[in-house]
Amino acid sequence: MRAFIFPGQGSQAVGMGAALADASPVAREVFEEIDDALGQNLSGLMREGPEDELTLTENAQPAIMANAIATLRVLEKEGGITLADKADFVAGHSLGEYTALCAAGGFDLATTARLLKRRGQAMQAAVPVGEGAMAVFLGLDFDPATEICEEAAEGEVCVVANDNAPGQIVISGHTGAVDRACALGKERGARRAMPLAVSAPFHCPLMTPAADAMEEALAGVEIHPLSAMLYANVTAMPVGEHEAIRGLLVEQVTAMVRWRESIAEMASEGVSEFIEFGGKVVAPMVKRIAQDAAQKSIVKMDDIEAVLATL
Repeated sequence: MRAFIFPGQGSQAVGMGAALADASPVAREVFEEIDDALGQNLSGLMREGPEDELTLTENAQPAIMANAIATLRVLEKEGGITLADKADFVAGHSLGEYTALCAAGGFDLATTARLLKRRGQAMQAAVPVGEGAMAVFLGLDFDPATEICEEAAEGEVCVVANDNAPGQIVISGHTGAVDRACALGKERGARRAMPLAVSAPFHCPLMTPAADAMEEALAGVEIHPLSAMLYANVTAMPVGEHEAIRGLLVEQVTAMVRWRESIAEMASEGVSEFIEFGGKVVAPMVKRIAQDAAQKSIVKMDDIEAVLATL
């Protein structure tokens, strides 16, 4: 069995998608459709920057999705295949869940771009700059990281935001609480406990205003039947029912990304190959979670040709 997986925020970089667009009219069509949907030259921003503008949450989220869907569409066109033929499951890390739904046909491309633009705007606006923060613990697992967050909170918000892989935990909350957690993490044996360069504290209760905004945005959007079952961030379980997906996307804004559990569950169900589209971020995590599974990352035309030879 095989899963197609999609990266989250942080995988953006100036120049992303440029070589693929230069090599493939299929990729160019994806970028043009998203530009039209947003009324914005996002593809130009992806190609040329500036980096600080691309990194803005409202731009980074649709850009990462665009790059991933472009690689998938080129793979499908070049290989004469479909996701339905080659993938049993899809999953995406945070915003990547929207990409996964688009890839599996749940959302059309223009709708996905507009939803992610709104999601980025809402997440950025939810907490005034400086009041929230995120940090990463390297060398600590979920249980000790959770205990540290509970101890550091002191009446503020401090929670595990991303359970990424063994020894890689991201925390989120009020700035003071996250700073206290970093100090405790170093005391408790973390190899590194350091703040992340993000503009808001994602995947924690401080994002409640953004969840409310996404509930409104998603209410009027049709979710089409999926060509492959989605493993949801919130539950680390497969889901295909439309209203359940809608509710999970709202809950996901404030809830922990259960990536380690999602990969482990897919592996336990027989998934032996994971292919990441548009980045080299989540596939390396697979190697640490499901050591016996094969994992590949597709970013360039060479990657596409190499993967097509094995599908």
